[in-house]
Amino acid sequence: MGLSEEELLAAADELLAEAPQLPSPAERARLREAAGITQARLAAALKTTTQTIKNYENGRSEPRSPRLEAYQRILNGWAAKHPAHGAPQAAPAPQPQAPTAFTRPVAPAPQTDPVTPMPARATAHTTEHPTEPGSERRHLAAPRLATGGRTGEETGGKTAPAALDPRFPAGPLAVLDGDGTAYGIGGIVLDCPATTIVELVEWTLTRSGLGAAKLHRYGTDSDPLVVLTAAAAAKFGLPERLEDRRGLRLPQDHPVVAQVTKAKWQLTQRGFGPWPRIYRKAQGRDRQCVQLAILPWDALDSRSWPGVNEAEMHPADIARVLGVYAQRVITPRGSTAVSGLELMTALRPPTRPVRDEETGNWTRGHHAGSLGTDPLPPAPPEARPEHPVVVHTGWTGGFVNEEAYQWVRDIDLLTGEEAALPYAVGLDLNTAFLASTARLTVGLSEPDHFVRPRFYPKATGSWLVDLSHVELDPRLPSPFTPTGRRPTGPAWYQTHTVVYAQELGYDVDILEAYLRRETGAYLDPWHDRLKAAYAQTLADLGVTPDLTDEAFLAAMEVHEQVDPAMAAVLTAIKATVKGGIGKLFEGPQGAGYKDGEEWPAMKRPTWAPWIRNAIIAKTRVNMHRKLTNMAKFTGMYPLAVLSDCVVYPTASTNPLDFLPYTESGKPIPGAFRLGPTPGRAKLEGAQSMTWAVDLMEQGYNPARHIKGDGHDAVMDEGE
Repeated sequence: MGLSEEELLAAADELLAEAPQLPSPAERARLREAAGITQARLAAALKTTTQTIKNYENGRSEPRSPRLEAYQRILNGWAAKHPAHGAPQAAPAPQPQAPTAFTRPVAPAPQTDPVTPMPARATAHTTEHPTEPGSERRHLAAPRLATGGRTGEETGGKTAPAALDPRFPAGPLAVLDGDGTAYGIGGIVLDCPATTIVELVEWTLTRSGLGAAKLHRYGTDSDPLVVLTAAAAAKFGLPERLEDRRGLRLPQDHPVVAQVTKAKWQLTQRGFGPWPRIYRKAQGRDRQCVQLAILPWDALDSRSWPGVNEAEMHPADIARVLGVYAQRVITPRGSTAVSGLELMTALRPPTRPVRDEETGNWTRGHHAGSLGTDPLPPAPPEARPEHPVVVHTGWTGGFVNEEAYQWVRDIDLLTGEEAALPYAVGLDLNTAFLASTARLTVGLSEPDHFVRPRFYPKATGSWLVDLSHVELDPRLPSPFTPTGRRPTGPAWYQTHTVVYAQELGYDVDILEAYLRRETGAYLDPWHDRLKAAYAQTLADLGVTPDLTDEAFLAAMEVHEQVDPAMAAVLTAIKATVKGGIGKLFEGPQGAGYKDGEEWPAMKRPTWAPWIRNAIIAKTRVNMHRKLTNMAKFTGMYPLAVLSDCVVYPTASTNPLDFLPYTESGKPIPGAFRLGPTPGRAKLEGAQSMTWAVDLMEQGYNPARHIKGDGHDAVMDEGE
């Protein structure tokens, strides 16, 4: 029976009166990412929380009126500007046949890699809600970044997902659970059928599609990383915890180690510990190496990866955190300190292809600007007392002591006016050591010894000079010693420290020097990559360079709550900076070591204490410049100083009330300045002035504890 016009119109009106229908959760995330909007910004527009937006985009909750209508209007506007590519198609049901094997092709350098889809693999699929048990999985034609689920969270909304190399469609890593589910980046999920460590290694190399492209055209691709949960570790026969707490490795007669050896695989010198690396000799250009990380063995240190553990995160979320770090920094190869050191080599490979003019064959030659393949010897004053160059030569001439500031003002120099102020406020410099690596010239060849040379500011090395005659305000730390105390006689200093003495107007009379003729800005690409990773992650947390100082302080106050996962990535990046620099001067470990013996760390080309000296000297000098300018512009003097933190007595807990600004409201150059970029300052914490004075009287440094809640800046964030 036909319907009248009135009936049709009534039905239409009834339909229009119904609540608006939103796109799927996956489409909501896609539209927001396509528009370049962060979850935090969308939350602010809808007058709600970031967590609520996350719930909207993973299907855990739906908006109600009037927020529903506002959300739909935003999504409709984005949909008009950013339509989906093609109509969605139903995913085919999984077939019972065995999955197709996946073998890595030999591909050219990533600069010329064509971005083409990979063949279909039945083992890979994505999940829109990987943290929800029983959720449906969508099978993909090929491993790729999911268009919903965690992708928006992983990239922070503003930044599009990093393009995956077509040779590694599953991304750089996966977190493997006990049921064989391997969670990758961007919602990718793989089914891993392995039941032994050997099968896991072979599956990873031949069928998983895991890995990452090299960071430099002369480098090598990153080995795939598989992180094992406690359930997965137990499944493969690994103990719940390591009994060897000193060596941190399985004994050689453990069944898993025997299994690996029997299958003709090898372990590195670190053995089978929290970060075992299993490999065979490379076949042509194809590396055969898999990096594992064992979560129940504390592979992820809680200081570097806060909250990234099975008790607080689902494996999919752990994969998200590690995946973002891998894409922005490097695929983890161990602790953040190890990863920081590996990143130096990945960005400055020691060799490059060189054509032999006589034979026409290609060989490996030295890559200019790198540290090469063999460790460079330190000058005696740059070495550790137990180093063979010291012990075997009988060196007694002293050592370079370029270490981080730890200074507290003499309590007797505290004025009554300062003591009467109500607060002690700490300013922290963002990644101060990273800021110092920018355009830092360091030595790249063996040292040459000079007696009574003329000081040349552009020569990098170590200088023996007496700076005890330099007169400075005792209310400021000396820029020449880590304790901030005045030097008492001749001592060894890095070039930056001696240059600063000249800058202050003092003559320098050099007694001896060890200088390097070949130099370069070795750390420039390291600085650039880590700076970009730091800025991008801060932006994901709502802290951007365009904020006013007031807005910056407000954003920093809550940034860790915006997205705890991205906050963990930020902490890991900062730990990578400090840890990588610390590894440049790593000492011997183990109770059986004897002075004069070589130790593993010193055999690395990246064991370069003179580079660490340059970084710390530049950082300390930069801090002293700011302290001096603060005194000049404001009349304020610090109570305590670390290399990246300073505590001032103040009348207010708000830095805006005591930092120097021009009449137009702009920060005065040269002093401390608020902002998110490396070297800029943020509020570290505020305590009562009485609290600070009590610590000073007891011989403690208030800068170490100004954050409160038991936080110790040196112990929690040291090298």
